[in-house]
Amino acid sequence: MLRNLITVESGRPDRTPALPCAPARAVQRTYPGVPQRETSIELEQLRRKPSAPQPAQAPSAAGTPNDADVDLEMSRPQTPLNTSDLASMVQAHDGSDDGVEALQSIWDPHMNRYRFLAICLMNFTNGLNDSAPGALIPYMETHYNIGYALVSLIFVGNALGFITAALFIDGIRERLGRAKAFALSQLIQAGGYVILCSTAPFPAIPLGFFLVGFGMSLYLAMGNVFCGSLRNGTTALGIMHGSYGIGGTIGPLIATALVTVAKTIWSRYYFITLALALANAGLALWAYWGEDNEQNTNTNTNTNTVVVGEQEQLEGRVAPTRNALAGMLTAATSRVVLLGALFIFAYQGAEVSISGWVISFLIAARNGDPSSVGYVTAGFWAGITLGRFLLSSPAHRIGEKKFVYWVVAGAAVFELLVWLVPNVVGDAVAVAIVGLLLGPVYPCAAAVTMRGMSKHERVTGVGVISAFGSSGGAAAPFTTGILAQAVGTFVLHPIAIFLFAVMLGCWYGLPNKPKRTD
Repeated sequence: MLRNLITVESGRPDRTPALPCAPARAVQRTYPGVPQRETSIELEQLRRKPSAPQPAQAPSAAGTPNDADVDLEMSRPQTPLNTSDLASMVQAHDGSDDGVEALQSIWDPHMNRYRFLAICLMNFTNGLNDSAPGALIPYMETHYNIGYALVSLIFVGNALGFITAALFIDGIRERLGRAKAFALSQLIQAGGYVILCSTAPFPAIPLGFFLVGFGMSLYLAMGNVFCGSLRNGTTALGIMHGSYGIGGTIGPLIATALVTVAKTIWSRYYFITLALALANAGLALWAYWGEDNEQNTNTNTNTNTVVVGEQEQLEGRVAPTRNALAGMLTAATSRVVLLGALFIFAYQGAEVSISGWVISFLIAARNGDPSSVGYVTAGFWAGITLGRFLLSSPAHRIGEKKFVYWVVAGAAVFELLVWLVPNVVGDAVAVAIVGLLLGPVYPCAAAVTMRGMSKHERVTGVGVISAFGSSGGAAAPFTTGILAQAVGTFVLHPIAIFLFAVMLGCWYGLPNKPKRTD
């Protein structure tokens, strides 16, 4: 029987004998009983790389290639990519927390330094705008012959602008891009300054502050997201809001000098902010031009690198345009956004109330000279500036959560001293220390809240938080003005201390998520 078999095989000289090979693996990559990753990972083909050139070898008798050229997974067919794998990979590159991407810095890429400069100059202009009413309110009351309650409408107009803009931030940014959106925000602010510069009748003044608040809201949400997403975001946010503090320090000095030394009408101050807003529009448009294309290129490159085989050429992400109001309401349901919004509501309410009404308190309760006590607001904003520049980095090293507890408690103690110590100089020093302690609070809050949000939620979430913050910046000063009209300006201090207590309660509920360093 063996002889017959040998005879049959040897009788086929035209057919070369083939060695048996392993069958192709047909099992699936996913197993029901094994925990799976959220993203599909396809290993690239690995080849042996000889350390030195090797002489060419002849193929074996069976026709198989040499070992150095054999792919480690040659016997396995390529895994087909299903819809769920593709969706998970797109989600990973669409801003979820599991996607890993290199963090930019202020210096890398090169244009980031000019973009950061543009944000700082815009925030400087906002500081000039927000700090001036504290020094100008007594002269506005005299010019229009109105009281505390009516002049407080300027804060309401500013807050309504913030809230209205929060509905359109996402849509404007998606349709125009960051460069045009920044420029548009500055042009809208410039329109509000035109109304103020013209010394229009008082009903038009809150409208001018409405436009200013609208433009500030558009810029502030995108600026916070840009700085908070950089490497060492707390420090970048500290410098950004420190620029706001510099403007807040200079603003009352210029405003008080114009109305007391130069004897000009209060509205002439806003020519300065008008010129800066127009200059900022041009700078932002130049600095951010093409930045959206850079982000899209990086996103497409990273996505195409992961997908292998037939899906290597992805056309890009298709993000449906969401309804602005629905997106805002969805963001407001997040615990981080809600607590962050209440925290900033109380913070900005206390900040604007102290800045706007401490001069009136010193004039009414301490018999201060308007031409002298007008500079106390400058001391308050100088304290905020120093706090943001000097205390933001220590806050990041110590831990934002722990640091904010101490500075807010300290601010409440010194605010109590302003209320109880009947001395103008002592009150001025205490107000400056309150500003110093409040300085790093906003950058710390922005860093902590943005770390708790995913990337695609940040612009809408920060817009909601900014809108709530401006609402606090209107509700608290307006309430202070109404109560001051009825019982006296001393109500500023219990209102501020109550808002500090609200800040501590909200801060306790915010989660503390460590910052990524990759």
